[in-house]
Amino acid sequence: MNKRRAAVFSLIVMLVVLIFSSAASLIQAQDFGTNWTGTFFPSNNLTGTGVPVSNIQGLNFNWGTGVPVINGVAVPGMPADNFSARFTSVQNFVAGTYTFTAASDDGMRVYIDGALLLDKFFGRQLTSDTFTSTLTAGPHTLTVEYFEGVDQAILQFQWGLSGGVVTAGPSPTVGPTATPAPTGLPAIPSGALTATVIRAPVLNVRAGPSAFADRLGSVLRGQTYAVVGRDEHARWFLLQLSGKQAWALGYYLYFNTNEFNAPVVSDFVLGGNPAAASGVVAQSVGTLKLRAAPDVRSAQIGRVTWGGAVAVIGRTRLSDWYQVIWKGTTGWVAAAWVRVVEGDINTIPIVQ
Repeated sequence: MNKRRAAVFSLIVMLVVLIFSSAASLIQAQDFGTNWTGTFFPSNNLTGTGVPVSNIQGLNFNWGTGVPVINGVAVPGMPADNFSARFTSVQNFVAGTYTFTAASDDGMRVYIDGALLLDKFFGRQLTSDTFTSTLTAGPHTLTVEYFEGVDQAILQFQWGLSGGVVTAGPSPTVGPTATPAPTGLPAIPSGALTATVIRAPVLNVRAGPSAFADRLGSVLRGQTYAVVGRDEHARWFLLQLSGKQAWALGYYLYFNTNEFNAPVVSDFVLGGNPAAASGVVAQSVGTLKLRAAPDVRSAQIGRVTWGGAVAVIGRTRLSDWYQVIWKGTTGWVAAAWVRVVEGDINTIPIVQ
């Protein structure tokens, strides 16, 4: 009898573990997703000899003007311009209505279970689109088609249950979709250059003029703020919020007068740390160790998460290690595991 009770108890424990494991899988499947497979083509229309790539943990890429890189490795045979790719995954969802956010430079299409729900397959600068879809509980097949024409190559695809934040523009952060508290509305001086949010229901504002800068908060559609600065290309604008300043991408804003009248202000400052104002930003292509010195035997002093953005402030003579600032800590990372997404690494001083 005792053996039978023990067997029943063991079975119950196994069922509980399976239930919680399934629930965890459903939760983790939200946001950028996991275990994507891709096929890259040396053309901008998904034709030619495809190059398969597997084990892609989320579609969140900024390849800049370089060739496409997956998991730290350049995709063989792909040019820096005029390439395309098709990504597919099967993700588990809880039942509900989801908001999907897709950002690209240049074009992209999105299919869910074979149905075309977003078709923006044409050349354009970085643009973010959203759509909703009501899904039943269980697995659903997602397909994302992307092409790069010339110049910048950026792709991001993520989702969350409706009511969560819609991220406008790529973000290196993979995390919960809870809506951050919107910033308060400050007074606007008479005659000031202003910007009103018009192209996103919720727009993230950041610590620097970069989609990879830390998120400081959010502003809402219809809110208006004074503009106190811009970057040199008039793509990013510094807004005066209540008690702080933050950067927003100009695409999502309406200006009451010529936005070029805003003064060009300081370089990129990651996370508000003045020591990071080098103008060179790198993003990790995997979870990597932050070390005290440029040596694999050096002590680990931190851990840079996958997709994390770091400010580069130094490098070795061979440029195989970068000295970076990660969440207020200065350390070293292996250059092979990050890619420079803003600025010129050759401007960074050799310190080792």
